Amino acid sequence: MKSISKVFKALSDETRIRILKMLENRPLCVCEIQYVLKGSQPNVSHHLKTLHEAGLVESKKDGLWISYRLAEKPESSLHAAALALVRKSLPADETFHKDRLIVANVNRLEITCRR
Repeated sequence: MKSISKVFKALSDETRIRILKMLENRPLCVCEIQYVLKGSQPNVSHHLKTLHEAGLVESKKDGLWISYRLAEKPESSLHAAALALVRKSLPADETFHKDRLIVANVNRLEITCRR
């Protein structure tokens, strides 16, 4: 029951849905997601923690960064269904389309060098 609650909690926030949609394209680090969302690093990290605890995203150390991606092997049929729903939902949504364009051109090295 706790697992189900975590999945639905993770999916109940628009920002977390945006993050999941961004991760459809490729793995991203916190700074890249922060750049797209124009949010704070702690806020993005909090959302990623919620998604990770729900079993919807995975993380991997990548040099100086931690890269996040959609869970490749979902824990259960619920997790698989949730990720499939996110993948198929809202393909024409303007916000997701804009995010996708920014993700296609975002580069973590350029972002960190600008700071």
